[in-house]
Amino acid sequence: MTWTFTSDLAAYRAAAGPAVAARPVPNTLLLSVADALERRGLHAFGPEAPVFGWWTGPDGAVSGALVCTPPHPLQLGALPGEAVGALADALTTEPLLAGLRAINARRPDAEALALAWGRPTVVAEEHRLYRLAGLVAPQPAPTGRARVATEADLPLLVGWLEAFHAEVEIPAGPSEAQVRDRLSYGGFLVWEDGGAGVSLAAFSRPIGSASRIGPVYTPPGLRGRGYAAGVTHAASEAAYAAGAAEVVLFTDLANPTSNGVYLRLGYRPVEDRARIVRA
Repeated sequence: MTWTFTSDLAAYRAAAGPAVAARPVPNTLLLSVADALERRGLHAFGPEAPVFGWWTGPDGAVSGALVCTPPHPLQLGALPGEAVGALADALTTEPLLAGLRAINARRPDAEALALAWGRPTVVAEEHRLYRLAGLVAPQPAPTGRARVATEADLPLLVGWLEAFHAEVEIPAGPSEAQVRDRLSYGGFLVWEDGGAGVSLAAFSRPIGSASRIGPVYTPPGLRGRGYAAGVTHAASEAAYAAGAAEVVLFTDLANPTSNGVYLRLGYRPVEDRARIVRA
């Protein structure tokens, strides 16, 4: 039983790819990050080299994995308990993890790693992963309609995404390359009301049969009118139309409004996650 760490994306995909793809819902972040690195290069999320890891069990099979793209947190997928314990040791001994400052994991795993890290930590965020069990149209329906965003929407999308990143304290802002990548497959939807854009939702390419909704953003002065529900419903339909068998999303547990919206649209909880940060 052992963890293997590397900065070699090809080695990671060869060793861990099948195991990660076999559980596309809890591993949604690992799938989309690796796909983005494959298509946009190893520095798609920042100037530092990414780190990959996989857990090999006693039967010689890979049964868990992780990805880190600094300055973003270490992302853990679904892991067996023994892998979490071994990772706790690796946090203080593995050179590729020496500069690590944050971990995003299932809540029990995050708590165990926080205790074992050997340095003070705080819980920066708590999220809930949802999967779509059966899409339900928002009631009452908001005024307006959804449309697929185009290249002409680039300034609007970049501005909204910068505001979203600042609001949720994501360490790195969006790049035009990231936005254009999603535009290339129709991955942004804009909700329009009265001829003006009022909200957006995005969905990831279906990878391993799953697509993830997000981000969803409505400017503060336009909230409370149902626009987010309308555009999320449209993005969920678009994800299915793009070939996804599973549609998932994350919510901030500190935001009861958004959690209520997604429950009413037919999303159901899968697991809770926490982001722990070195104090």
